[in-house]
Amino acid sequence: MKFIVIGITDNPQPFFPPEVLVIIRQGRVFSGGKRHHEIVAPFLPVDAQWIDITVPLEKVFEKYKKLSIINCQLSIITFASGDPLFYGFANTIKRKMPEAEIVLYPTFNSLQMLAHRLVMPYHDMRIVSLTGRPWPAFDKALIERAEKIGILTDKEHTPAAIAQRMLDYGYDSYQMIVGEHLGNPSLEKISTLSLEEAIRHDFSNPNCVILDAFNHQPSAINHPFGIPDSDFALLDGREKMITKMPIRLLTLQALDLPNRHVLWDIGFCTGSVSVEARLQFPHLTICAFEIRPECEAIIKENARRFGVPGIDIHIGDFLETDITALPRPDAVFIGGHGGRLKEIMAKVLTVLSEGGVIVFNSVTSPKVPIDSRRLWNEACQDFGLRQEPSLHIQLNDYNPIEILKVQK
Repeated sequence: MKFIVIGITDNPQPFFPPEVLVIIRQGRVFSGGKRHHEIVAPFLPVDAQWIDITVPLEKVFEKYKKLSIINCQLSIITFASGDPLFYGFANTIKRKMPEAEIVLYPTFNSLQMLAHRLVMPYHDMRIVSLTGRPWPAFDKALIERAEKIGILTDKEHTPAAIAQRMLDYGYDSYQMIVGEHLGNPSLEKISTLSLEEAIRHDFSNPNCVILDAFNHQPSAINHPFGIPDSDFALLDGREKMITKMPIRLLTLQALDLPNRHVLWDIGFCTGSVSVEARLQFPHLTICAFEIRPECEAIIKENARRFGVPGIDIHIGDFLETDITALPRPDAVFIGGHGGRLKEIMAKVLTVLSEGGVIVFNSVTSPKVPIDSRRLWNEACQDFGLRQEPSLHIQLNDYNPIEILKVQK
């Protein structure tokens, strides 16, 4: 089956090269969004068949496949916004029908057009699509302090919602440039605003955004390798209820986070491990669990304080938490267990990816009533887990810590 994918802008009177006009005039089956149909309708043959591209896409591709069964030589002429390979429909065709032949006639995508209007070089722009996608890629760009971010929006991830998220986490050193109806001579509008102005403004669709940093600081200044313990909000002001910075960094090293994708932090308390991991390794998906409800406000405060959006927080007893819909971890840190370490490990092992690791910090102290090292050894033996060499460390006057690790 053959797809001819033609990129268009929001211009209600589009220009098509002669080669493309011939293809359209000779076509029989066409497809695209409703807005695309309105734009190209005057160019279509009288007897043209049109297939709307709507969700769920499975039904759209079922129609394509039925047509291909009737006529395997059929070409479906599809209209898409901008460059069909730039987060566009050509990518969807390649994924849904990898055997299909695709011929492309692209035009500029919306972010290119906005950069052109601004005479702004865009070779160094970080591109993020929030069109039908969640926040993680955008959060990663913020945490990494990308100086220029181009964003494809949708009706949920609006310029106002983007600006609000940035202000919530302290990313206020950007100006926002919004392009509306780019390519449409009568509706096109470009606005340059502060983030505070953007949250109070309604923008018409379709639109896209470029964030441009000003007074930008090098990421090394914003991202200390090891957040000082005194900078965290604490539980009842108790310094002992936080994984100390040197131990925290050694724990992250044991978790091998550069090569992991999903981290579970069980018993997060102040959230220091989750926050440090998110800051140093923003590619991670992080789920943080804690039984004490008062800790929710603390981890949220620390996430805002250090500019790390996107930590998925779960309050309640981990052993009673429904984890079926959560992303499967390949790294797990157990920071608190309440004497039920074996039960927690048993539950973790039901979802831990093959090759995934569990790290646990055991405290040695006569004042600690629970022998966590013994519980760890018993769990490893019962579950057939081979322990890796442990690391013993004592920091100043604090109790000795043993960093323990197993791999599934």
